[in-house]
Amino acid sequence: MTPSEHPPQAVLDMPAARGAHAAPQAPASATFALTALAGFIAYIASLAVLTLYRPFADDAVSGAMFVVGVTTAAIFAVDLVWYRVWRRATTGLDLRASDASVSRTAVKYVGLVASVALVGLAYWLFPEYRDPKYAPYFELLRRTVVPWLVLAIPYFYLIDGRMREPRDGYWHLGMAVLLKWDRVDRAVLVQHLLGWTIKGFFLALMVTFFCGDLRWLSLIDFGAMSSFRLLYDFLYRGVYLVDVGIATLGYVMAFRITDTHLRSAEPTMLGWLVAIVCYEPFWSVIDRSYLPYGTGHPWGAWLAMHSTLYAVWGTGILILSAIYVWATVSFGARFSNLTHRGIITSGPYRYTKHPAYLAKNLSWWMISVPFLPRGTLTDTVARCAMLLLVNLIYFMRARTEEWHLSRDPTYVAYALWIERRGVLRFIRRIPLLRFAGYRPPLAPTVA
Repeated sequence: MTPSEHPPQAVLDMPAARGAHAAPQAPASATFALTALAGFIAYIASLAVLTLYRPFADDAVSGAMFVVGVTTAAIFAVDLVWYRVWRRATTGLDLRASDASVSRTAVKYVGLVASVALVGLAYWLFPEYRDPKYAPYFELLRRTVVPWLVLAIPYFYLIDGRMREPRDGYWHLGMAVLLKWDRVDRAVLVQHLLGWTIKGFFLALMVTFFCGDLRWLSLIDFGAMSSFRLLYDFLYRGVYLVDVGIATLGYVMAFRITDTHLRSAEPTMLGWLVAIVCYEPFWSVIDRSYLPYGTGHPWGAWLAMHSTLYAVWGTGILILSAIYVWATVSFGARFSNLTHRGIITSGPYRYTKHPAYLAKNLSWWMISVPFLPRGTLTDTVARCAMLLLVNLIYFMRARTEEWHLSRDPTYVAYALWIERRGVLRFIRRIPLLRFAGYRPPLAPTVA
């Protein structure tokens, strides 16, 4: 998939692409700001309950289930009751129809069981998943997989009768398992398998991180938090506690009735490569052996003797971190790497296309300060070059995501609107950074 310098006429006809007459508003967001706010409030409130009342003692898995359950309830309550998202055309549902098929549902259920079995086979096969750190994740699966598979039966049946195209990825995988290959759409099947690969890989990581952060939270002595340094340490890790919790929710809560289902998975090898290398177990190898951009003398040590500068610099890092987690929260129940689950145009996405990547990469420069003289001049230049390579990886993540999402005309309209009205629109006027501007595809189609 390659971007084109010139948008198609269909895209140019969109209001967002009409130059000086660009639309005054971005396209409507798949997740509204009120939904994200409700989810954030519920998330913080559930963490407060865990911290103050300790209803699950030291059981991080139960704590994670509680936080995800409360937050999901808040998000779906707003979406279903207030915004009535089940009426959206993007759900693929026609709620006036009632044409459920027992045989089709049975085939889909075979596909679901096969999906779970394939992910389980990967967990059994790869040594990475024998690491004890994944114990909370497998405990979570032990508690939830069987009830989930049971509840999937009525859900599949009820949704099947209302789907405009009921032969989805589950149906095609079911047909493949039943060896009826002549009825299998291989493109739909590949997309389904990619989606489950994404879920299996990232959900294991997110739950592991989430449970670890909940254990950390349970050990915090808030009464001893008497300095900016202690407050900074708490808030910085707290940001990532929110991030991984919302991400965990996103990978789990994918339903058509809430319009949070998978529309499409990243189809290119490049898109997968630049995303996967940013996560364990791959990133530890990259960081240690190829891109160790840190000085061993981070910002806290650099400014340890200058309390005012320490507070100012630390506050800057926290602001960038807050933007990063704001971007995650803005997805509501739609967060997921390498997927299209609805175009987000609210929150920080109203100001730029990739606020999370931008904030995170800027924060790394402030945290690791590779430009500080340490060792030889060559060492300093090398550190900066290595962090620039990390930035390049994230730039390619952003670019491949744009190519993927640009199959949806809504994203093209949004991206063109940002090019005209985003806070970084001036970049297009800088010769060396002109390449960073958005380039629409030749012929976008609905994903």
